Amino acid sequence: MKFIVSSTYLLKQLQVLGGVINNSNTLPILDNFLFDLQKNRLLVSASDLETTMSTVITVDSDHEGTIAVPAKLLLETLKTFPEQPLTFIVEDNNTVEISSNHGKYALAYADGAEFPKAVELSNPSSTTILGDVLATAINKTIFAAGNDDLRPVMSGVFFQFSTENLTFVATDAHKLVKYKREDITASQVAEFIMPKKPLNLLKGILAGSESDVVIEYNDSNAKFSFENTELVCRLIDGKYPNYEAVIPKENPNKLTISRNQLLSSVRRVSIFSNKTTHQIRLKIAGAELNISAEDIDYSNKAEERLTCSYQGDDMQIGFNSRFLVEMLNNLTSDEVSLEMSLPNRAGILTPTDGLDEGENVTMLVMPVMLNN
Repeated sequence: MKFIVSSTYLLKQLQVLGGVINNSNTLPILDNFLFDLQKNRLLVSASDLETTMSTVITVDSDHEGTIAVPAKLLLETLKTFPEQPLTFIVEDNNTVEISSNHGKYALAYADGAEFPKAVELSNPSSTTILGDVLATAINKTIFAAGNDDLRPVMSGVFFQFSTENLTFVATDAHKLVKYKREDITASQVAEFIMPKKPLNLLKGILAGSESDVVIEYNDSNAKFSFENTELVCRLIDGKYPNYEAVIPKENPNKLTISRNQLLSSVRRVSIFSNKTTHQIRLKIAGAELNISAEDIDYSNKAEERLTCSYQGDDMQIGFNSRFLVEMLNNLTSDEVSLEMSLPNRAGILTPTDGLDEGENVTMLVMPVMLNN
């Protein structure tokens, strides 16, 4: 089998697929890309058993065949070439020879038949969503997903599709983000939990993409198809916690403030907070917000005063500064509002501007107990 392909075009496609491959695999075959050549279509796949991604590359050939090529070696080689045509020829002695303008390189390949087959989804449901919208939904939520192996359902992003809207939720029990699109709907109701790794891959590929993504899903797997690429992954098994129950409905105390001002203030003050709790104190009275932190062990403390617009009773509430910083960083609005009811109930952070029509972001942060 033999084919000719542009070096930079091949590298660009393979770098995307390379994100699927783990650094250490239990099966040696998973360290390879699967090349499946059918005339001028080269289907390249990479897998870690949980996630399989494949893309179609146009090449110049009239041969057919499948081989598994060492991914790391091939990527490292391709990175060094300037733009030029490369000729791949599969030799009889179990090596594939790559010829460039200036040289020849031989890599040992494995039998393509050993490579695990991607899962075929039986009678899946499907929804179509714009690539950029999906990338935004992942971006807005994935940072809030947990890392606790004991609670696997919380380590992914919950996709909730209905005939009225699409909702994406992530939480680690300390913070929660709910991202909702009312301008996009699904044909039927569906819920599933996506693991982080395939979402991070999709986020990278789809940012700014104008192409449609078809999402197909059943109880155990989901498949994302766009342009020449397909990604199939196993879903996280289990029931997602009832997140609506933890979002407080009545929040009479509402603070509105410039996002950048609050972010830089929390960042500065938190440098002086306790290194294990990262606790900062928000004290609100009238139109003044007082942000303070103290590390008693080292006698470090800081305090800043900001003006804000506030309706409600004077109150004091404590938060973990790292969670606040993460959330404020993730928003793009000029102003944010923080709604609270009691010092021991969650605060709700929402952007007051900068959202598209039908776009809705709610962030919830659990307070920490203040020791007065």
